[in-house]
Amino acid sequence: MSAQRTTLADVAASAGVSVSTASLAFSGSGPIADATRSRVLAAARSLGYAGPNPLGRQLRRGRSGIVGVIMGDVLRRAFRDPVAVQVLDGLTGTLGPLGLGVLLIPGPQDPSQPAVDPLLESAAMDVAVQMWGGTTDDPVLEMLRRRGTPTVLVEGTPQPDVAAVGIDDHGGMIELTRHVLALGHTRIATVTMPFDRDRSEGAADPVRLAAISWEITRRRLAGVTDAGVTPTVVWETPASLVEHGATAGRALLSQPDRPTAIVCQSDLLASGVVLAARELGLRVPQDVSVAGFDGLDLPWLAPDVLTSVAQPLAEKGVAIGETVAELLAGRTPEPRVLPVQLRVGTTTGPVPPGS
Repeated sequence: MSAQRTTLADVAASAGVSVSTASLAFSGSGPIADATRSRVLAAARSLGYAGPNPLGRQLRRGRSGIVGVIMGDVLRRAFRDPVAVQVLDGLTGTLGPLGLGVLLIPGPQDPSQPAVDPLLESAAMDVAVQMWGGTTDDPVLEMLRRRGTPTVLVEGTPQPDVAAVGIDDHGGMIELTRHVLALGHTRIATVTMPFDRDRSEGAADPVRLAAISWEITRRRLAGVTDAGVTPTVVWETPASLVEHGATAGRALLSQPDRPTAIVCQSDLLASGVVLAARELGLRVPQDVSVAGFDGLDLPWLAPDVLTSVAQPLAEKGVAIGETVAELLAGRTPEPRVLPVQLRVGTTTGPVPPGS
């Protein structure tokens, strides 16, 4: 009898037990003697039967065992960012022991594509985790609401009907900017992450600045301005990647009245600015100070060590996983905001003489 055609009833008949008893043998629990369970499993092995359909078991429980993780970007960009990788590692390491799997749902490749992936409308998931870029009118979040899917919003706009996990990035950017101010800098530019799903690149004018919809970008920029700085230039990038930081650095540092300090919203952007400064023959920090956010270990940037705000990446992933578990248990999780810490490296120093 082939493995494809073998049924639980065949196994039960071979072992001389009822179908319900055979089912208990595979469930690993219930009132069944060890000898009977061993006989059923031996019959299954002899018939090539792998076990009951897990989908059927999940449907009977009313759960899929899947957590949908909405990345907000295409995976080829997301997996180049150590921030995303480390958070996902913490998340999956927490969900695995709970018997939960992860379905990664990418964001659109460009603005011409629909904002909501078709998977969101049909995929089975017990809880959704929306990673970055959430806004109050986010179509992804609206779709999840329509489906009635419990949701964890990561670093988005806090809302009463979804669980929230974030970091004190606003406070961290204030502290980072004050550190730069204390070194005497007044001509300070900033390099940001995307404003919205359009993913534009370049110096943002007042109209563009007023249109920021992604909460993480808005909040970190507010940290700079709330520290008392009006940036000489706000440079928007299409993604938090080294090459976009390098493009920003070349543009900002080629100006006649270039900034003496550049505060970036991520370490990858900041490292790109450092590489651009080297390319232009500028010394960091003697000619220009550069600071980032995330606290990443970037040995390839040696001898420079970025001044940065360190966030607890793996711990954030664990916190997301724990929040998922609370939702599955029917509880209403309290919002979680994890602390961050300023780490002064070698890339910030006093304002250059005569500047």
